[in-house]
Amino acid sequence: MSKLEEILSKKILILDGAMGTMLQDYKFSEEDFRGSRFADWPVSLKGNNDLLSLTQPEAIAEIHRKYFLAGADIVETNTFSGTTIAMADYKMEELVYELNYESARIAKKVAEELTLENPEKPRFVAGAIGPTNKTASMSPDVNDPGYRAISFEALKIAYKQQARALIDGGVDVLLVETVFDTLNAKAALFGIDELKEELNTAIPVMISGTITDASGRTLSGQTAEAFLISISHMDLLSVGFNCALGAKQLTPHLEVLSQKSGFYVSAYPNAGLPNAFGEYDESAEEMANQIKEYLEKGLVNILGGCCGTTPAHIKAMADVAKEYKPRKIASREPSKILD
Repeated sequence: MSKLEEILSKKILILDGAMGTMLQDYKFSEEDFRGSRFADWPVSLKGNNDLLSLTQPEAIAEIHRKYFLAGADIVETNTFSGTTIAMADYKMEELVYELNYESARIAKKVAEELTLENPEKPRFVAGAIGPTNKTASMSPDVNDPGYRAISFEALKIAYKQQARALIDGGVDVLLVETVFDTLNAKAALFGIDELKEELNTAIPVMISGTITDASGRTLSGQTAEAFLISISHMDLLSVGFNCALGAKQLTPHLEVLSQKSGFYVSAYPNAGLPNAFGEYDESAEEMANQIKEYLEKGLVNILGGCCGTTPAHIKAMADVAKEYKPRKIASREPSKILD
């Protein structure tokens, strides 16, 4: 059992908040994204947040530090789009290993520094593995329902490459997140499983899906229970949901996971629903009050924030969560779904 798993069995762990929301405050220009190394790159790079781990590493480290100091036990690496598939938009496929390795190294360095300062509160790093910008189970062409923009094998290879770099960079856990297509997630989990066998490592794996709207389903059409069943054959540390919904809207779906899952349960919702301008207005206090329902019902083991959340939101959650015990699980068998 890893140190992370040992602590998780005793308390609710706090995950960080949004990286993108924090980066917006820096107002980085095209030139800032490029830095001197990529000054002559042939396509626009503004918006490639993962690249900032190479061109603005101090900013990335500062954001990690702010989240840790706000009370986070775990921060996610700046690698949401760190696959060859997503990086093809910027013609940066060849940089994928370096992007992931450096992102992991930056986060791990901050984690180790703060753990050294306060050994009683160890800090951990989750290697963030996003969903890519392609889907394996749906056609992007309404006139050709059978068409697929990517294959399962191509996804598996890309995810495996990303996971290897994250592990080499020192992450403590891998987090397959914002899953809108379970077939994509299966490719990621299959690639990670292969990699774990090749490296002879037992690194834990978290998975977090996304309920896309009021229908209560993922984009590929699964309910919370169907999503859980689809991935429960794997040896996972936790299963949960993030993004798309605010804390209040996410509650019924977490209730399903809490009741049915033999894994730990995670939740990191958005700061409410977006306003007319696509911004998130929910305050730290409002979000913490809504999350209190998770805690009173004993629904979660890992708690954090997604779009629109900041260190203030994480601090408010951490302050509330420390008064509650974690959700109890009846089984840690990989394939066990409770009746």
